[in-house]
Amino acid sequence: MKLVCRSVEYHIDIIGQGEPLLLLHGFTGSLETWRFLGHMLKRYQLIMVDIIGHGSTGSPDNAERYTMLEVAKDLREILEKLSIQKIHVLGYSMGGRLALGFACLYPEYVQSLILESASPGLKTETARQERRIQDAKLANKIIERGILAFVADWENIPLFDSQKKLPVEKQQSVRKERLGNTELGLANSLLGMGTGSQPSWWSQLENLSMPILLITGELDKKFCDIAKMMQSIMKECEWQIINNAGHAIHVEDEEKFGKIVSVFLTKQLRRI
Repeated sequence: MKLVCRSVEYHIDIIGQGEPLLLLHGFTGSLETWRFLGHMLKRYQLIMVDIIGHGSTGSPDNAERYTMLEVAKDLREILEKLSIQKIHVLGYSMGGRLALGFACLYPEYVQSLILESASPGLKTETARQERRIQDAKLANKIIERGILAFVADWENIPLFDSQKKLPVEKQQSVRKERLGNTELGLANSLLGMGTGSQPSWWSQLENLSMPILLITGELDKKFCDIAKMMQSIMKECEWQIINNAGHAIHVEDEEKFGKIVSVFLTKQLRRI
C-alpha cells in the first residue's frame, strides 16, 4: 500500500493479524528483508516500511528531508493513519538507529523495542563531523559511479565478510534488494540519516522505560561493544549474542533470529 506522509509517498506492506510490529530495514535494504518473519510471527501484524530513499518509497531531492527527526515524524504519521496507538518496533542497523530515535522522541507509541546491530550514534561532535565528511564523500561516489559500482563495493566491506559464507542464492537475493534502490535515495540517506548526521541518543538511554532487546552477532565486535555499553545504561534491557553471525543476523540465520524475536515478543504479551 501507499501512504503519503508529509509530502513523501511511503511504500508499506502489512501482513498478518494481532499486535502490531513495525519493521525498519538497514541502509541499502527494503521491507523485503523482513518477509521471512511472516510465517514465524503469526500472532502479530507485521508493518513493513520502505524507509525514505529506499525501495519503492519516495526519494526527495533535499537531503534535509531525510534527517532522523523528519523521518521519525513520518513514522508517527504512518501510525496515526493506521490508527495505531502503541506498537512493538524492530530495527536493523540504520533502521535500528531510526527505531531508537523514534523511541526517544515518541516513547508513548513504543510497546517494546528490538534493536539488531544498532547504535545510539557517536558521542562527540568531533566524531560526528569526521563521519559526516566520510559520508559526504561516499554519497558523491554513489552519484558519480552509479548504483552497480556502489553495490559491488558495498557488499565487500569488512562489515559483511561473514555473509560470504551464505548460499549463492541468498547472496544474490541481498544484492538484488540493494540494486533496487536509487543513487539519489541512497546518497541523500547517507547525508540526512547517516551516523554523523543523526543526534546522539546516549544521554536518552536511561530514560527509556519500555522492554528492550539488543541482538548482535558474535563476529561483529564493534556492535557487541556498543551493545554492552547500551545495556549498562538501559533500565529494562536484554542482550543476546548470536554465535557465528556477523552484522546482519536476520540474513545470516533467519530461524534463530526469528525465534529470539518471537520469544521476546511473547514475554511482552504475557505482561499485558
